[in-house]
Amino acid sequence: MFTLDPQSSTPLVLQIVDGFRELIRSGALRPGAKAPSIRQFAHAHGVSVYTVVDAYDRLVALGYFVSRPHSGFFVRSRDTRAEAAPEAGPQYHFDSMWYLRRVFENRHLRLKPGCGWLPHDWLFGEGMRRSLRALAAQPVDLGGYGEPKGYTPLRQLVRDLLAEQEIALTSDQVLLTQGSSQAMDLVARRLVRPGDAVLVDEPGYPNLLFSLRFLGARLIGAPRTPWGWDIETMQARILEHKPTVFFTQPRMQSPTGSVANLAQLHRVLQLAERHGLRIVENDIYADLDPEPRPSLASLDQLQRVVYIGSFSKTISPNLRVGYVAAHPDVLEDLAQLKMIAGLTSSEFAERLTYGALTDGRWRKHLRALRQRLAQAQHRCAQRLEGLGFELFAQPGAGMFLWARHPRIDNASTLAYQAAEHDILLGPGHLFALDLNPSPWLRFNVAFTEDEGVWTFLRQVTGA
Repeated sequence: MFTLDPQSSTPLVLQIVDGFRELIRSGALRPGAKAPSIRQFAHAHGVSVYTVVDAYDRLVALGYFVSRPHSGFFVRSRDTRAEAAPEAGPQYHFDSMWYLRRVFENRHLRLKPGCGWLPHDWLFGEGMRRSLRALAAQPVDLGGYGEPKGYTPLRQLVRDLLAEQEIALTSDQVLLTQGSSQAMDLVARRLVRPGDAVLVDEPGYPNLLFSLRFLGARLIGAPRTPWGWDIETMQARILEHKPTVFFTQPRMQSPTGSVANLAQLHRVLQLAERHGLRIVENDIYADLDPEPRPSLASLDQLQRVVYIGSFSKTISPNLRVGYVAAHPDVLEDLAQLKMIAGLTSSEFAERLTYGALTDGRWRKHLRALRQRLAQAQHRCAQRLEGLGFELFAQPGAGMFLWARHPRIDNASTLAYQAAEHDILLGPGHLFALDLNPSPWLRFNVAFTEDEGVWTFLRQVTGA
């Protein structure tokens, strides 16, 4: 097959990837051929199982392998015409849905410091139960589809909540969606065409990155900093690539937890005005922010900014209710796309959300949740630094910390080791534009309270 050189400066993972790529390109491995099992390859070449897992995962992401549950890995059929055009640059065929499934496959693991949701007992469960009881006592028409833009009282409430954030709009400028993911998908389909250069946070939100790749966008990174973005690099890339839209998360960004300051927000809006950029602001963690800070939408008043929010993070992840607010012309197009894709969203879920939000204990719940997260942020940051981790930022609020350790070169390898100990980690490659290995890890501070997480981290870092 091919040999590996442990003394080479090229990491073993890359040697395995390159070896299989050459076998496939030369025809030595034909489409449909079964690759050696992970354990078989590891034993034959004297390498770690985790190294082979990482390499096979990357071959799937690059489109060379396909993973079949309970059967193994097989050589995937590829369009060789795309590879015959070197002037077009490397052609990556990312199996985006496969990667997206990886995030949720291991939900059954007992400890979840890498997940993107809150523990069930941190959510507004009692408010949901009260809303459900109240809804059950009301006569509800279950025979229709509901309003295309969503349940009117909830849209009006969103209007009022955004007015508190100094975003002036009418309820007709609000479209309810099945979570923020549908909102982002609708906006992407409205604003992005195949081949378009699209500016995105780097590192960024995996679901969005996968969606944009699927639409054929060319992803251009806007590097994150602890205070927002690297504006100079962003400006240079705008001039070079001429993107049409910028998808970003200024506040409590996933995965870094960083928060853009006011000066940065103004700079981004100036760049958007100068270069004709539309901005899509993903602000799904706004309710977790204890500070009444401005947003891009409040500074722009929805002229260039499309604003996305969600209630799933603070009420319940299972309650798929999000929304998008935009200029009337854009909003009407999004409503049409929503109807084409799925007619309407669930009025039942929207009524349930409305009941929870109008519950007298809702704001008290938010205050308690913010305080609880702030305390968890402090404890988690202290313990990570005590183990020798470097923190990208210390927001002091929200769900996430982004960290790396000098002894960890590839966080995905660590994630496989963690799974063997019943722990779900968030390796950095999932948030990377190129899906390449990364030493960074995303920690959800709400899931770092269990001592088992720290026992594992002490073992792997040698602390």
